[in-house]
Amino acid sequence: KLTYIYQGYPYGLAHAVYITKDFIGDDAFVVYLGDNVLAEGIREYVKKFEESDADAMVLLTEVPNPQRFGVAKFDENGRLIGLVEKPKEPPSNYALVGIYFFKPPYIFRAIETLRPSWRGELEITDAIQKLIDWGLNVEYAIVKGWWKDTGTPKDILDANRLLLDYKINNQVVKGKLDDNVRIEGRVYIDEGVVVKSNTVIRGPVYIGKNSIIGPNAYIGPYTSIGQRSILKGIEIENSVVMDDVVLDVEGMKIADSLIGSRTRITKSNAKPSGYRLILGESTVIQL
Repeated sequence: KLTYIYQGYPYGLAHAVYITKDFIGDDAFVVYLGDNVLAEGIREYVKKFEESDADAMVLLTEVPNPQRFGVAKFDENGRLIGLVEKPKEPPSNYALVGIYFFKPPYIFRAIETLRPSWRGELEITDAIQKLIDWGLNVEYAIVKGWWKDTGTPKDILDANRLLLDYKINNQVVKGKLDDNVRIEGRVYIDEGVVVKSNTVIRGPVYIGKNSIIGPNAYIGPYTSIGQRSILKGIEIENSVVMDDVVLDVEGMKIADSLIGSRTRITKSNAKPSGYRLILGESTVIQL
Protein backbone atom coordinates (compact mmCIF):
# COMPACT_ATOMS: atom_id res chain seq x y z
CA LYS A 1 0.00 0.00 0.00
CA LEU A 2 1.43 3.35 -1.05
CA THR A 3 0.43 6.83 0.06
CA TYR A 4 1.32 9.70 -2.28
CA ILE A 5 1.68 13.24 -0.96
CA TYR A 6 1.70 15.87 -3.68
CA GLN A 7 4.40 18.51 -3.24
CA GLY A 8 2.73 20.98 -5.58
CA TYR A 9 5.87 22.88 -6.54
CA PRO A 10 9.55 21.87 -6.50
CA TYR A 11 10.66 23.86 -3.45
CA GLY A 12 13.38 21.36 -2.68
CA LEU A 13 13.92 18.07 -0.93
CA ALA A 14 13.63 19.53 2.57
CA HIS A 15 10.25 21.00 1.65
CA ALA A 16 9.16 17.62 0.30
CA VAL A 17 10.11 16.07 3.64
CA TYR A 18 8.34 18.78 5.62
CA ILE A 19 4.96 18.37 3.93
CA THR A 20 4.91 14.73 5.13
CA LYS A 21 5.04 15.88 8.77
CA ASP A 22 1.42 15.04 9.64
CA PHE A 23 1.57 11.72 7.81
CA ILE A 24 4.78 10.65 9.55
CA GLY A 25 3.80 11.75 13.04
CA ASP A 26 6.30 10.41 15.56
CA ASP A 27 7.59 7.55 13.40
CA ALA A 28 11.19 7.22 12.29
CA PHE A 29 11.47 7.40 8.50
CA VAL A 30 13.82 7.07 5.54
CA VAL A 31 14.29 9.55 2.69
CA TYR A 32 15.45 7.56 -0.35
CA LEU A 33 16.24 9.43 -3.54
CA GLY A 34 15.07 7.18 -6.34
CA ASP A 35 18.16 7.46 -8.53
CA ASN A 36 20.32 5.56 -6.02
CA VAL A 37 21.03 1.84 -6.36
CA LEU A 38 22.79 -0.05 -3.56
CA ALA A 39 24.05 -3.60 -4.00
CA GLU A 40 23.00 -4.71 -0.52
CA GLY A 41 19.87 -2.57 -0.11
CA ILE A 42 19.23 -0.62 3.09
CA ARG A 43 17.91 -3.24 5.54
CA GLU A 44 21.18 -3.30 7.51
CA TYR A 45 21.23 0.50 7.82
CA VAL A 46 17.59 0.68 8.89
CA LYS A 47 18.33 -1.79 11.68
CA LYS A 48 21.38 0.20 12.80
CA PHE A 49 19.39 3.42 12.92
CA GLU A 50 16.44 1.90 14.77
CA GLU A 51 18.75 0.48 17.42
CA SER A 52 20.64 3.76 17.90
CA ASP A 53 19.78 6.95 19.78
CA ALA A 54 20.61 9.05 16.72
CA ASP A 55 18.29 11.84 15.62
CA ALA A 56 19.52 11.42 12.05
CA MET A 57 21.85 9.23 10.04
CA VAL A 58 23.38 9.67 6.60
CA LEU A 59 24.94 7.09 4.30
CA LEU A 60 28.40 7.78 2.91
CA THR A 61 30.57 6.13 0.30
CA GLU A 62 34.20 6.70 -0.62
CA VAL A 63 34.63 8.23 -4.08
CA PRO A 64 37.66 9.21 -6.18
CA ASN A 65 36.11 12.53 -7.24
CA PRO A 66 34.44 14.11 -4.19
CA GLN A 67 34.26 17.50 -5.91
CA ARG A 68 31.14 16.25 -7.72
CA PHE A 69 29.18 15.44 -4.55
CA GLY A 70 28.08 16.63 -1.18
CA VAL A 71 30.97 15.64 1.08
CA ALA A 72 31.22 14.79 4.78
CA LYS A 73 33.53 16.66 7.13
CA PHE A 74 34.87 14.91 10.24
CA ASP A 75 36.70 16.01 13.37
CA GLU A 76 39.90 14.36 14.60
CA ASN A 77 37.83 11.68 16.36
CA GLY A 78 35.94 10.71 13.21
CA ARG A 79 32.72 12.42 14.30
CA LEU A 80 30.58 13.98 11.58
CA ILE A 81 30.71 17.76 12.00
CA GLY A 82 29.60 19.11 8.65
CA LEU A 83 28.42 18.65 5.09
CA VAL A 84 29.96 20.56 2.20
CA GLU A 85 28.27 20.70 -1.21
CA LYS A 86 30.60 20.09 -4.20
CA PRO A 87 33.70 21.59 -2.58
CA LYS A 88 36.71 22.70 -4.60
CA GLU A 89 38.91 21.40 -1.78
CA PRO A 90 37.07 18.41 -0.29
CA PRO A 91 37.53 17.84 3.46
CA SER A 92 37.27 14.07 2.85
CA ASN A 93 36.68 11.51 0.10
CA TYR A 94 33.33 10.45 1.58
CA ALA A 95 30.34 11.50 -0.49
CA LEU A 96 26.74 11.63 0.63
CA VAL A 97 24.57 8.89 -0.77
CA GLY A 98 21.05 10.21 -1.30
CA ILE A 99 19.57 8.12 1.51
CA TYR A 100 18.79 9.71 4.88
CA PHE A 101 17.30 8.45 8.15
CA PHE A 102 15.41 10.69 10.60
CA LYS A 103 13.51 10.59 13.87
CA PRO A 104 11.05 13.42 14.56
CA PRO A 105 10.69 16.10 15.78
CA TYR A 106 14.01 17.85 15.26
CA ILE A 107 14.32 17.40 11.53
CA PHE A 108 11.02 19.23 11.02
CA ARG A 109 12.08 22.01 13.38
CA ALA A 110 15.33 22.37 11.47
CA ILE A 111 13.50 22.67 8.15
CA GLU A 112 11.29 25.42 9.63
CA THR A 113 14.40 27.58 10.13
CA LEU A 114 15.75 27.23 6.59
CA ARG A 115 15.94 29.86 3.93
CA PRO A 116 16.01 28.98 0.23
CA SER A 117 19.40 28.23 -1.27
CA TRP A 118 20.75 29.91 -4.41
CA ARG A 119 18.61 27.43 -6.33
CA GLY A 120 15.48 28.75 -4.63
CA GLU A 121 15.02 25.47 -2.77
CA LEU A 122 15.08 24.23 0.81
CA GLU A 123 18.04 21.86 0.95
CA ILE A 124 17.98 18.69 3.05
CA THR A 125 21.73 18.98 3.61
CA ASP A 126 21.18 22.41 5.19
CA ALA A 127 18.61 20.86 7.53
CA ILE A 128 21.05 18.10 8.54
CA GLN A 129 23.74 20.73 9.12
CA LYS A 130 21.31 22.51 11.47
CA LEU A 131 20.95 19.30 13.48
CA ILE A 132 24.73 19.06 13.74
CA ASP A 133 25.04 22.73 14.74
CA TRP A 134 22.40 22.25 17.44
CA GLY A 135 24.48 19.48 18.96
CA LEU A 136 22.03 16.71 18.12
CA ASN A 137 23.21 13.18 17.41
CA VAL A 138 23.81 12.82 13.67
CA GLU A 139 25.50 9.54 12.83
CA TYR A 140 26.72 8.01 9.60
CA ALA A 141 27.25 4.60 8.04
CA ILE A 142 29.66 3.66 5.26
CA VAL A 143 27.97 1.84 2.39
CA LYS A 144 29.20 -1.69 1.82
CA GLY A 145 29.42 -2.99 -1.71
CA TRP A 146 28.85 -0.83 -4.74
CA TRP A 147 26.63 2.19 -5.00
CA LYS A 148 25.45 3.77 -8.23
CA ASP A 149 23.86 7.15 -8.86
CA THR A 150 21.70 6.65 -11.97
CA GLY A 151 21.38 10.27 -13.01
CA THR A 152 22.07 9.72 -16.72
CA PRO A 153 21.17 7.05 -19.30
CA LYS A 154 24.76 5.80 -19.22
CA ASP A 155 24.54 5.49 -15.43
CA ILE A 156 21.40 3.37 -15.78
CA LEU A 157 23.15 1.04 -18.22
CA ASP A 158 26.14 0.82 -15.87
CA ALA A 159 23.82 0.01 -12.96
CA ASN A 160 22.13 -2.66 -15.07
CA ARG A 161 25.50 -4.30 -15.70
CA LEU A 162 26.33 -4.22 -12.00
CA LEU A 163 22.97 -5.69 -11.01
CA LEU A 164 23.15 -8.48 -13.58
CA ASP A 165 26.65 -9.42 -12.44
CA TYR A 166 25.59 -9.26 -8.80
CA LYS A 167 22.19 -10.98 -8.96
CA ILE A 168 22.46 -13.57 -11.73
CA ASN A 169 24.95 -16.23 -10.75
CA ASN A 170 23.76 -19.19 -12.80
CA GLN A 171 21.24 -20.27 -15.42
CA VAL A 172 17.57 -20.35 -14.41
CA VAL A 173 14.86 -21.14 -16.95
CA LYS A 174 11.27 -21.05 -15.66
CA GLY A 175 9.65 -20.35 -19.01
CA LYS A 176 9.15 -22.42 -22.14
CA LEU A 177 11.83 -22.93 -24.79
CA ASP A 178 10.89 -23.96 -28.32
CA ASP A 179 13.13 -26.13 -30.48
CA ASN A 180 16.38 -24.70 -31.80
CA VAL A 181 16.89 -22.25 -28.93
CA ARG A 182 20.37 -21.74 -27.47
CA ILE A 183 20.92 -20.40 -23.96
CA GLU A 184 24.49 -19.49 -22.99
CA GLY A 185 25.87 -18.37 -19.66
CA ARG A 186 24.15 -16.66 -16.74
CA VAL A 187 20.54 -16.17 -17.78
CA TYR A 188 17.35 -15.78 -15.73
CA ILE A 189 14.16 -16.48 -17.68
CA ASP A 190 11.10 -15.89 -15.51
CA GLU A 191 7.72 -17.66 -15.40
CA GLY A 192 5.45 -17.44 -18.41
CA VAL A 193 8.22 -16.48 -20.83
CA VAL A 194 8.17 -18.13 -24.26
CA VAL A 195 11.41 -18.26 -26.24
CA LYS A 196 10.69 -19.15 -29.85
CA SER A 197 12.79 -20.97 -32.43
CA ASN A 198 16.09 -19.79 -33.88
CA THR A 199 16.81 -17.59 -30.88
CA VAL A 200 20.10 -17.18 -29.02
CA ILE A 201 20.27 -15.75 -25.50
CA ARG A 202 23.78 -15.02 -24.24
CA GLY A 203 24.09 -13.94 -20.62
CA PRO A 204 24.14 -12.21 -18.36
CA VAL A 205 20.50 -11.57 -19.27
CA TYR A 206 17.24 -11.14 -17.35
CA ILE A 207 13.84 -11.69 -19.01
CA GLY A 208 10.71 -10.76 -17.04
CA LYS A 209 7.45 -12.67 -16.70
CA ASN A 210 5.21 -13.41 -19.68
CA SER A 211 7.51 -11.94 -22.31
CA ILE A 212 7.85 -13.47 -25.77
CA ILE A 213 11.30 -13.65 -27.32
CA GLY A 214 11.76 -14.62 -30.96
CA PRO A 215 11.57 -16.20 -33.35
CA ASN A 216 14.90 -15.31 -34.95
CA ALA A 217 16.14 -13.12 -32.10
CA TYR A 218 19.49 -12.57 -30.44
CA ILE A 219 19.54 -11.31 -26.85
CA GLY A 220 23.12 -10.41 -25.99
CA PRO A 221 25.03 -9.81 -22.77
CA TYR A 222 23.90 -7.26 -20.20
CA THR A 223 20.33 -7.00 -21.41
CA SER A 224 17.36 -6.75 -19.04
CA ILE A 225 13.85 -7.17 -20.42
CA GLY A 226 10.73 -6.32 -18.41
CA GLN A 227 7.40 -8.12 -18.20
CA ARG A 228 5.01 -8.80 -21.07
CA SER A 229 7.39 -7.55 -23.75
CA ILE A 230 7.66 -8.96 -27.26
CA LEU A 231 10.98 -9.02 -29.13
CA LYS A 232 10.91 -10.60 -32.59
CA GLY A 233 13.65 -10.89 -35.17
CA ILE A 234 15.97 -8.38 -33.52
CA GLU A 235 19.49 -8.34 -32.11
CA ILE A 236 19.94 -6.50 -28.83
CA GLU A 237 22.65 -6.22 -26.20
CA ASN A 238 23.75 -4.01 -23.30
CA SER A 239 20.27 -2.52 -23.07
CA VAL A 240 17.30 -2.11 -20.74
CA VAL A 241 13.82 -2.84 -22.10
CA MET A 242 10.94 -1.96 -19.79
CA ASP A 243 7.48 -3.57 -19.48
CA ASP A 244 4.98 -4.01 -22.34
CA VAL A 245 7.42 -3.15 -25.13
CA VAL A 246 7.08 -4.45 -28.70
CA LEU A 247 10.20 -4.63 -30.88
CA ASP A 248 9.29 -6.33 -34.14
CA VAL A 249 11.60 -5.41 -37.01
CA GLU A 250 13.43 -8.30 -38.65
CA GLY A 251 17.19 -7.75 -38.59
CA MET A 252 17.13 -4.61 -36.46
CA LYS A 253 20.20 -4.24 -34.23
CA ILE A 254 19.96 -2.41 -30.90
CA ALA A 255 22.81 -1.71 -28.49
CA ASP A 256 23.47 0.52 -25.47
CA SER A 257 19.82 1.57 -25.32
CA LEU A 258 17.05 2.37 -22.84
CA ILE A 259 13.56 1.56 -24.10
CA GLY A 260 10.66 2.82 -22.00
CA SER A 261 7.42 1.06 -21.10
CA ARG A 262 4.81 0.53 -23.83
CA THR A 263 7.22 1.53 -26.61
CA ARG A 264 6.41 -0.05 -29.99
CA ILE A 265 8.91 -0.30 -32.84
CA THR A 266 7.49 -2.17 -35.82
CA LYS A 267 7.93 -2.18 -39.60
CA SER A 268 5.21 -1.12 -42.01
CA ASN A 269 5.07 -1.91 -45.72
CA ALA A 270 2.91 1.15 -46.40
CA LYS A 271 4.05 3.65 -49.04
CA PRO A 272 5.61 6.15 -49.02
CA SER A 273 8.16 4.55 -46.77
CA GLY A 274 9.78 6.49 -43.94
CA TYR A 275 10.10 6.69 -40.19
CA ARG A 276 6.94 7.58 -38.26
CA LEU A 277 7.94 8.74 -34.79
CA ILE A 278 6.18 9.90 -31.64
CA LEU A 279 9.00 10.96 -29.33
CA GLY A 280 8.96 12.30 -25.79
CA GLU A 281 11.11 15.03 -24.29
CA SER A 282 14.89 14.58 -24.29
CA THR A 283 14.69 11.63 -26.69
CA VAL A 284 17.97 10.57 -28.29
CA ILE A 285 17.93 8.53 -31.54
CA GLN A 286 20.98 7.42 -33.51
CA LEU A 287 20.13 5.78 -36.85
